[in-house]
Amino acid sequence: MIVIAHLSDIHIDEEPRSAARTRAVMDYLEGLPHDLDAVLVTGDIADHALPAEYERARRLLTSRHPVLVCPGNHDGRAAFREFLLGQPPSAEPVDQVHRADGFVLALCDSSVPGKNEGFLADETLAWLDDVLTRTPDGVPVLVAFHHPPALLHIPFVDGIRQFGEERLAALAARHPRLTAFLCGHAHTPAATTFAGRPLLVAPGVVSTARLPWEHRAHPQDHVHLDQPPALAFHVLDDEGRLTTHYRTVVA
Repeated sequence: MIVIAHLSDIHIDEEPRSAARTRAVMDYLEGLPHDLDAVLVTGDIADHALPAEYERARRLLTSRHPVLVCPGNHDGRAAFREFLLGQPPSAEPVDQVHRADGFVLALCDSSVPGKNEGFLADETLAWLDDVLTRTPDGVPVLVAFHHPPALLHIPFVDGIRQFGEERLAALAARHPRLTAFLCGHAHTPAATTFAGRPLLVAPGVVSTARLPWEHRAHPQDHVHLDQPPALAFHVLDDEGRLTTHYRTVVA
């Protein structure tokens, strides 16, 4: 059985609040009695893409479990590479693959420099196609990125979702070993489908989105700040069934 913890949108800045909420989630994961196969963080690591924010995030995301991160619309590729991943700075998409015992996790960069909406560059889709092609039959591949490629019926989020999604759907149709899509960006736990696969959205750590039918103080009151941070656990069993559990954490 494979267990992956999935969190998103930690938005580390100079204020103590985001760090405290992220630390609470990581402490919870560190305190689990069993090792996890991975901890996935799907973007918006830093709030302003500043070096100091990435250095703070790197310390907060240190774990005994393997930690995998991809960028979101608040991140900057060069600083993300240099100060979080310890790589030479580059403006190229930050695409990464984690090959583990029994599964593959492909992290795609859906960020578009200077924009809030997402898009998978042609080079990212070609890279993902190669990852899927090289993966042996019978090994499930989970594809992660920041922006959801489907409507979640939250207008504020839907307006800055991942566009050009028909290209990703066409790629998925060629690769039956692609098991599910994992993303963040929406600041709410959600589950839907895309290209005939589960599309599983992690809750936000720093805040929780207000749904359109929930009360708000004013039209721009998009998030709850008083709800606790949360995360998802994705469980892939020996029969290939994927199950997701959501947990809140006391900050």
